[in-house]
Amino acid sequence: MERVTARNHAFLASKYHHRGTSRTSQLRAARVPARAASTGRTVLTPVAQKDPILLRAARGEAVERPPVWLMRQAGRYMADFRKFSEVIPFRERSETASIAIELSLQPYKAFKTDGVIMFSDILTPLPAIGVEFDVIRGKGPRIENPLRTKEDFLRLRPMEDVDDKCPFLREILSSLRKELDGSDATLIGFVGTPWTLAAYAIEGKAERDCKNTKIMMMQDPQLLHQILSHFADAIAVYACHQIECGAQIVDLFDSWSHHLSPAQASEFSHPYAQRVMDAVKAKYPDTPLMFHANGGTGKFNRIRDEITADVIGLDWACDMSDARSVFGRKQTLQGNVDPMILFGDEETIRAAVKDCVGQAGQRHILGVGHGVIQGTPEESVGIFCDAARQSVYENVAVSA
Repeated sequence: MERVTARNHAFLASKYHHRGTSRTSQLRAARVPARAASTGRTVLTPVAQKDPILLRAARGEAVERPPVWLMRQAGRYMADFRKFSEVIPFRERSETASIAIELSLQPYKAFKTDGVIMFSDILTPLPAIGVEFDVIRGKGPRIENPLRTKEDFLRLRPMEDVDDKCPFLREILSSLRKELDGSDATLIGFVGTPWTLAAYAIEGKAERDCKNTKIMMMQDPQLLHQILSHFADAIAVYACHQIECGAQIVDLFDSWSHHLSPAQASEFSHPYAQRVMDAVKAKYPDTPLMFHANGGTGKFNRIRDEITADVIGLDWACDMSDARSVFGRKQTLQGNVDPMILFGDEETIRAAVKDCVGQAGQRHILGVGHGVIQGTPEESVGIFCDAARQSVYENVAVSA
């Protein structure tokens, strides 16, 4: 990995010197990627070893403590991350394998998180089905030709040959999996849910009222369902491809769930997210799936009854104890400390972790209820992860 880092810094220095900058039940045979010499394609070779704590927790196995990782753990709050983000556009960073690999590993190396999530974006697969996007610094994603009409929908393509359409993905995930081989860290892939991606594609950007999508919902719900159906099939293929490339868990982010009422979520989001999960589980039944709804508070009963994810992620707008009472003790929950807690002092951070872990009990993966916020002190993330490692459960029998 040191060679990758050195190469990336040389890349930064050479390309941007004019800007003044220098720059994965029981013990199982873990499947780790190796490179086939004759074809250059990734193959998976079984190696007997104890599975990482996060993977075991996501499968619902007893573990000795809550594993920890954070959404947006690779982000601009890290000085090393900013060396790249300040000079290289987002898509170039996320679609250049050597850079995406290094950015994915930065928080793991700094804080020893139990999960390594690949550096990418939920919108990354959209160009493969005919929806081009860019990420504009300071403004976020922009889709110049949003989906608004039946004609726009008919121009969508199926998700086919992901290696050809997203050639960087296999190298990123297989290299990360190889890098983590023998460690106690799990490689996490992720996708956006059909609702969230469709709404982005219809709005063309982040929009406070989700107006165009809601108008379509009210005036032409059949068209919206057609778009959601197309996106569900495409996302299922993309998620399966991530697993084939080395991802040990896949997280489904319903980032725009907060735009939906509970009844709307039951019609326009949950069935399509579940369709993705059903397709992935049909092909990879042993791969844990996570579902995180931003704005899921208020929809817990529906999520419990309509979503069969191995892990349910929670935002910070609920008490973990309330979620536990709804989902029960057999459901693994993830979250849900307010990310702003990380701006507090060490005592405050450790108290928040203790409270969250205490309310959750076992079958819990610790994290923040949303992404790590820009400006968060790096040392606070370290304290948060250390507090998780020190939160050892009592009287737990763990398979050896």
